[in-house]
Amino acid sequence: MAGPIIQLEDVNKEYGRGKNTVAALKDVDLQIEAGDFVAILGPSGCGKSTLLHVMSGLEAPSSGRVLVDAVDVTLISERDLPKVRAQKIGFVFQSFLLVENLTAYENIESVLWPRNDMTKQEQEERTLSVLREVDMLERRDHFPKQLSGGEQQRVAIGRALVNDPPILFCDEPTGNLDSKTGENILKIIAQLNRERKMTVVLVTHNQDIAKFAKRTLTMRDGLIR
Repeated sequence: MAGPIIQLEDVNKEYGRGKNTVAALKDVDLQIEAGDFVAILGPSGCGKSTLLHVMSGLEAPSSGRVLVDAVDVTLISERDLPKVRAQKIGFVFQSFLLVENLTAYENIESVLWPRNDMTKQEQEERTLSVLREVDMLERRDHFPKQLSGGEQQRVAIGRALVNDPPILFCDEPTGNLDSKTGENILKIIAQLNRERKMTVVLVTHNQDIAKFAKRTLTMRDGLIR
């Protein structure tokens, strides 16, 4: 372990105002080491997805500090945040969020289109390499509606990997999959942690899924227990 790659200091997140205020995160202090695989386990509504969104810079905390790979994302402007996220973070969602009118190949390659430090050939080579890594090379020309749920999630993982970020966030990545397909997806994620040395943070309500991680944190009512 090379030291904390994610660090939260006294983080709070509130929604609403006055009497309607809901505290989703309460004074959260957390360190995640580089190369770790952490599962955040808890029931629906406990704050685990909010924690993931705050850690990844998708949402700003109401108070506290969030450091990602030594960068305090709470100090970065809304304009610059997407660039930081693109460099440091890959995100896999429960609902895949693929673009329906793009092929599997294009869904992955599109992440690289804004980059001006790669040639078109380099982008193509990177995309094909990632498709091979998630075992979707033979399905590269298929559109999402032509793919099974497991295949769509493989493409979504490839999209998260193509910028080669050090951190992979997974929000209930098997929630829309049957148990066997979900297990295969978790094996891919565990392999990325093992072989790429990616730091993985996964949220789930399922203890069987949490067993794939190296470390499990339990959340309840906005607190890490």
